[in-house]
Amino acid sequence: MDEIHRFFSRKNTVNYLSEAENAQSGNYLEILRAVCRLSYMSMYVIDYQRKEFEYVSDNQLFLCNHTPAEVMAMGYAFYFKYVSEEDLEMLIRINEIGFDFFDRTPLEDRKNYSISYDFILQTGKEKILINHKLTPIFITSEGKIWKALCVVSLSSNVTSGNILLSKAGEDSFWELDLIGGVWNKMDKSRLTERELQIIRLHAQGLTISQIADRMCIAVDTVKFHRKKLFDKLNVKNIGEALAYVKNNKLL
Repeated sequence: MDEIHRFFSRKNTVNYLSEAENAQSGNYLEILRAVCRLSYMSMYVIDYQRKEFEYVSDNQLFLCNHTPAEVMAMGYAFYFKYVSEEDLEMLIRINEIGFDFFDRTPLEDRKNYSISYDFILQTGKEKILINHKLTPIFITSEGKIWKALCVVSLSSNVTSGNILLSKAGEDSFWELDLIGGVWNKMDKSRLTERELQIIRLHAQGLTISQIADRMCIAVDTVKFHRKKLFDKLNVKNIGEALAYVKNNKLL
Protein backbone atom coordinates (compact mmCIF):
# COMPACT_ATOMS: atom_id res chain seq x y z
CA MET A 1 0.00 0.00 0.00
CA ASP A 2 1.82 3.09 -1.30
CA GLU A 3 0.17 5.53 1.13
CA ILE A 4 1.87 3.89 4.12
CA HIS A 5 5.16 5.64 3.29
CA ARG A 6 3.52 8.90 4.43
CA PHE A 7 4.01 7.76 8.04
CA PHE A 8 7.76 7.32 7.57
CA SER A 9 10.74 9.60 6.99
CA ARG A 10 14.47 9.50 7.72
CA LYS A 11 13.67 10.58 11.29
CA ASN A 12 11.65 7.47 12.16
CA THR A 13 13.04 4.83 9.79
CA VAL A 14 15.59 2.41 11.27
CA ASN A 15 17.86 1.15 8.50
CA TYR A 16 20.43 -0.75 10.56
CA LEU A 17 20.63 -2.50 13.92
CA SER A 18 23.83 -3.67 15.55
CA GLU A 19 24.08 -7.09 17.18
CA ALA A 20 23.91 -5.45 20.61
CA GLU A 21 20.80 -3.44 19.65
CA ASN A 22 19.08 -6.57 18.36
CA ALA A 23 19.93 -8.41 21.57
CA GLN A 24 18.28 -5.83 23.84
CA SER A 25 14.75 -6.94 22.96
CA GLY A 26 15.16 -10.39 24.51
CA ASN A 27 11.78 -11.89 25.46
CA TYR A 28 10.08 -8.57 26.24
CA LEU A 29 6.90 -9.66 24.43
CA GLU A 30 6.22 -12.25 27.14
CA ILE A 31 6.18 -9.44 29.71
CA LEU A 32 3.89 -7.37 27.49
CA ARG A 33 1.50 -10.29 27.02
CA ALA A 34 1.28 -10.64 30.79
CA VAL A 35 0.51 -6.92 31.15
CA CYS A 36 -2.23 -7.18 28.51
CA ARG A 37 -3.87 -10.04 30.40
CA LEU A 38 -4.31 -7.68 33.36
CA SER A 39 -5.44 -4.58 31.44
CA TYR A 40 -8.70 -3.63 29.76
CA MET A 41 -6.76 -1.41 27.34
CA SER A 42 -5.68 -2.48 23.87
CA MET A 43 -1.93 -2.53 23.24
CA TYR A 44 0.23 -3.01 20.19
CA VAL A 45 3.87 -2.60 19.21
CA ILE A 46 5.20 -0.73 16.18
CA ASP A 47 8.51 -1.90 14.68
CA TYR A 48 10.05 1.07 12.84
CA GLN A 49 12.68 -1.06 11.16
CA ARG A 50 10.18 -3.42 9.56
CA LYS A 51 7.52 -0.70 9.30
CA GLU A 52 4.89 -3.05 10.70
CA PHE A 53 3.10 -4.09 13.87
CA GLU A 54 5.10 -6.65 15.85
CA TYR A 55 2.40 -7.42 18.41
CA VAL A 56 -1.33 -6.72 18.83
CA SER A 57 -3.23 -7.64 22.00
CA ASP A 58 -6.59 -9.41 21.91
CA ASN A 59 -8.44 -6.61 23.73
CA GLN A 60 -11.39 -5.85 21.44
CA LEU A 61 -11.42 -2.04 21.40
CA PHE A 62 -8.72 -1.59 18.75
CA LEU A 63 -9.46 -4.62 16.59
CA CYS A 64 -12.52 -3.39 14.62
CA ASN A 65 -13.92 -6.94 14.52
CA HIS A 66 -10.63 -8.46 13.35
CA THR A 67 -8.35 -10.93 15.08
CA PRO A 68 -4.99 -9.69 16.42
CA ALA A 69 -3.25 -11.64 13.65
CA GLU A 70 -5.35 -9.89 10.99
CA VAL A 71 -4.55 -6.43 12.42
CA MET A 72 -0.85 -7.34 12.57
CA ALA A 73 -0.98 -8.41 8.92
CA MET A 74 -2.60 -5.11 7.93
CA GLY A 75 -0.10 -3.00 9.87
CA TYR A 76 -0.33 0.67 8.90
CA ALA A 77 -2.97 -0.21 6.29
CA PHE A 78 -5.30 -0.63 9.29
CA TYR A 79 -5.32 3.17 9.79
CA PHE A 80 -6.22 3.79 6.16
CA LYS A 81 -9.13 1.36 6.43
CA TYR A 82 -10.64 2.39 9.77
CA VAL A 83 -9.72 6.05 10.30
CA SER A 84 -11.58 8.85 8.49
CA GLU A 85 -9.66 10.87 5.91
CA GLU A 86 -9.74 13.94 8.16
CA ASP A 87 -8.40 12.12 11.21
CA LEU A 88 -5.89 10.22 9.07
CA GLU A 89 -4.41 13.50 7.85
CA MET A 90 -4.26 14.60 11.48
CA LEU A 91 -2.37 11.42 12.45
CA ILE A 92 0.15 11.93 9.66
CA ARG A 93 0.67 15.55 10.75
CA ILE A 94 1.07 14.49 14.42
CA ASN A 95 3.57 11.86 13.28
CA GLU A 96 5.67 14.46 11.43
CA ILE A 97 5.61 17.10 14.15
CA GLY A 98 6.08 14.56 16.93
CA PHE A 99 9.21 13.08 15.39
CA ASP A 100 10.57 16.57 14.74
CA PHE A 101 10.23 17.25 18.48
CA PHE A 102 11.80 13.88 19.31
CA ASP A 103 14.71 14.58 16.96
CA ARG A 104 15.52 17.78 18.89
CA THR A 105 15.44 16.02 22.27
CA PRO A 106 18.70 14.95 23.98
CA LEU A 107 19.31 11.29 23.21
CA GLU A 108 19.53 10.28 26.88
CA ASP A 109 16.02 11.69 27.53
CA ARG A 110 14.16 10.19 24.60
CA LYS A 111 12.88 7.04 26.31
CA ASN A 112 11.13 9.19 28.92
CA TYR A 113 8.70 10.83 26.50
CA SER A 114 5.18 9.79 25.54
CA ILE A 115 2.56 11.33 23.29
CA SER A 116 -1.22 11.15 23.64
CA TYR A 117 -4.00 12.10 21.21
CA ASP A 118 -7.59 11.21 20.29
CA PHE A 119 -9.00 10.01 16.99
CA ILE A 120 -12.05 8.14 15.69
CA LEU A 121 -12.08 4.49 14.68
CA GLN A 122 -14.95 3.82 12.27
CA THR A 123 -16.35 0.35 11.57
CA GLY A 124 -19.31 0.63 9.23
CA LYS A 125 -21.68 3.13 10.84
CA GLU A 126 -20.14 2.79 14.30
CA LYS A 127 -17.70 5.49 15.38
CA ILE A 128 -15.58 5.23 18.52
CA LEU A 129 -13.43 8.08 19.82
CA ILE A 130 -10.29 6.52 21.25
CA ASN A 131 -7.30 7.84 23.14
CA HIS A 132 -3.98 6.67 21.73
CA LYS A 133 -0.71 6.85 23.63
CA LEU A 134 2.75 6.04 22.25
CA THR A 135 6.09 5.70 24.03
CA PRO A 136 9.47 4.22 22.99
CA ILE A 137 10.48 0.72 24.10
CA PHE A 138 13.88 0.47 22.40
CA ILE A 139 16.03 3.24 20.90
CA THR A 140 19.01 2.76 18.59
CA SER A 141 22.47 4.21 19.20
CA GLU A 142 21.56 6.87 16.61
CA GLY A 143 18.64 7.91 18.80
CA LYS A 144 15.85 6.56 16.60
CA ILE A 145 12.89 4.66 17.98
CA TRP A 146 13.19 1.00 17.01
CA LYS A 147 10.07 -0.28 18.76
CA ALA A 148 7.25 1.70 20.36
CA LEU A 149 4.40 0.66 22.62
CA CYS A 150 0.93 2.00 21.81
CA VAL A 151 -1.91 1.89 24.33
CA VAL A 152 -5.52 2.43 23.25
CA SER A 153 -8.48 3.23 25.51
CA LEU A 154 -11.83 4.98 25.22
CA SER A 155 -11.43 8.76 25.11
CA SER A 156 -13.19 10.93 27.67
CA ASN A 157 -13.12 13.88 25.28
CA VAL A 158 -15.73 14.69 22.65
CA THR A 159 -13.58 15.53 19.61
CA SER A 160 -10.42 14.29 17.91
CA GLY A 161 -7.07 15.96 18.61
CA ASN A 162 -6.17 16.85 22.20
CA ILE A 163 -2.48 16.24 21.46
CA LEU A 164 -0.26 16.17 24.53
CA LEU A 165 3.40 15.26 24.93
CA SER A 166 4.88 14.58 28.35
CA LYS A 167 8.15 13.55 29.97
CA ALA A 168 8.18 11.14 32.90
CA GLY A 169 8.87 12.85 36.20
CA GLU A 170 8.22 16.42 35.01
CA ASP A 171 5.53 18.79 36.29
CA SER A 172 4.88 20.21 32.83
CA PHE A 173 3.72 18.99 29.45
CA TRP A 174 3.46 20.25 25.87
CA GLU A 175 0.18 20.80 24.05
CA LEU A 176 0.27 20.88 20.26
CA ASP A 177 -1.28 23.70 18.27
CA LEU A 178 -1.81 21.54 15.19
CA ILE A 179 -2.60 24.43 12.83
CA GLY A 180 0.57 26.34 13.68
CA GLY A 181 2.64 23.22 14.31
CA VAL A 182 3.79 24.71 17.63
CA TRP A 183 4.21 22.96 20.99
CA ASN A 184 3.07 25.10 23.91
CA LYS A 185 4.63 24.19 27.24
CA MET A 186 2.20 24.18 30.16
CA ASP A 187 2.47 23.39 33.85
CA LYS A 188 0.46 20.50 35.22
CA SER A 189 -2.23 21.66 37.61
CA ARG A 190 -1.56 20.85 41.24
CA LEU A 191 -4.62 19.49 42.99
CA THR A 192 -5.43 19.86 46.67
CA GLU A 193 -5.89 16.73 48.77
CA ARG A 194 -9.64 17.41 48.91
CA GLU A 195 -9.85 17.74 45.12
CA LEU A 196 -7.90 14.50 44.71
CA GLN A 197 -10.18 12.74 47.17
CA ILE A 198 -13.30 13.90 45.33
CA ILE A 199 -12.02 12.78 41.93
CA ARG A 200 -10.86 9.42 43.32
CA LEU A 201 -14.35 8.80 44.67
CA HIS A 202 -15.87 9.82 41.32
CA ALA A 203 -13.51 7.33 39.64
CA GLN A 204 -15.00 4.65 41.92
CA GLY A 205 -18.47 5.47 40.56
CA LEU A 206 -19.85 7.36 43.57
CA THR A 207 -22.49 10.05 43.09
CA ILE A 208 -22.14 13.57 44.51
CA SER A 209 -24.41 12.62 47.42
CA GLN A 210 -22.42 9.48 48.16
CA ILE A 211 -19.16 11.46 48.02
CA ALA A 212 -20.59 14.00 50.46
CA ASP A 213 -21.55 11.18 52.85
CA ARG A 214 -18.16 9.50 52.53
CA MET A 215 -16.30 12.75 53.20
CA CYS A 216 -18.76 13.95 55.89
CA ILE A 217 -19.33 17.26 54.11
CA ALA A 218 -22.36 18.94 52.52
CA VAL A 219 -23.40 18.20 48.93
CA ASP A 220 -22.94 21.90 48.11
CA THR A 221 -19.35 21.68 49.39
CA VAL A 222 -18.64 18.80 47.00
CA LYS A 223 -20.16 20.83 44.15
CA PHE A 224 -18.03 23.85 45.13
CA HIS A 225 -14.80 21.82 45.01
CA ARG A 226 -15.84 20.16 41.74
CA LYS A 227 -16.36 23.59 40.18
CA LYS A 228 -12.94 24.72 41.38
CA LEU A 229 -11.45 21.51 39.99
CA PHE A 230 -13.08 21.99 36.58
CA ASP A 231 -11.85 25.60 36.40
CA LYS A 232 -8.32 24.57 37.42
CA LEU A 233 -8.14 21.84 34.79
CA ASN A 234 -10.03 23.84 32.16
CA VAL A 235 -12.57 21.02 31.64
CA LYS A 236 -16.36 20.98 31.39
CA ASN A 237 -17.35 17.81 33.25
CA ILE A 238 -16.15 15.00 35.47
CA GLY A 239 -15.39 12.73 32.51
CA GLU A 240 -12.94 15.26 31.08
CA ALA A 241 -11.49 15.83 34.55
CA LEU A 242 -10.88 12.10 35.01
CA ALA A 243 -9.24 11.90 31.58
CA TYR A 244 -6.96 14.83 32.46
CA VAL A 245 -5.80 13.42 35.77
CA LYS A 246 -5.23 9.96 34.26
CA ASN A 247 -3.29 11.30 31.28
CA ASN A 248 -1.16 13.49 33.54
CA LYS A 249 -0.73 10.86 36.30
CA LEU A 250 -2.24 13.09 38.99
CA LEU A 251 -4.23 10.34 40.73
